[in-house]
Amino acid sequence: MSNGYQYIDLKHAYIDPISGILKNIPNLTEESDLLFFESSAVSKRLEELFSNPIKIIDSSSLLEIHRHLFQDVYEWAGKVRTVNISKDGKPFFEGERFQTGFIYINSLIAEFAKINPEQKLEIAEKLAEILDNTNFLHPFREGNGRAQREFIRLLAIQKGFHLNLNPPDNKKIYNDYMKGTIDSDLKLLTELIKGELNPY
Repeated sequence: MSNGYQYIDLKHAYIDPISGILKNIPNLTEESDLLFFESSAVSKRLEELFSNPIKIIDSSSLLEIHRHLFQDVYEWAGKVRTVNISKDGKPFFEGERFQTGFIYINSLIAEFAKINPEQKLEIAEKLAEILDNTNFLHPFREGNGRAQREFIRLLAIQKGFHLNLNPPDNKKIYNDYMKGTIDSDLKLLTELIKGELNPY
């Protein structure tokens, strides 16, 4: 899929050498067909998580979320990428050091768990920090944004808040989320999250 990622995949672990798109479970060979199928399948799985949310314990929950969302689309759903990737010239976390990255995110989640649910600013600040680091980690070949937004939403639920960083009726929220994650702007992400944290 033409999503701007740059990486080397000599063994064709992800891209079909004939169609040039991501290998997928239904064996679709047109990018537009895969985009439509992926969007529909993931939307259905998102609805399931709204009804039966996953409890966030540590960074392994991020893998569980990705596996749930993309289980109908990619065989590698829920598995960390095996290629190093960059986007627009900015490299993401090196796969060889994933263990270190996951340990650090675990420490942030542990800190988040200790915050009093009444401390909304502190909750927003820590969620912004977790989001920023999860985005830099970028552990999956595809679907990082959707998985990390759900990860943050489920963490917010555990403090008694609704949080939607991609509402269908407000593109500014999503655009601010994108700008905040691309620029690693913790102030913007904190302000955005604080404004969108609503009592559950």
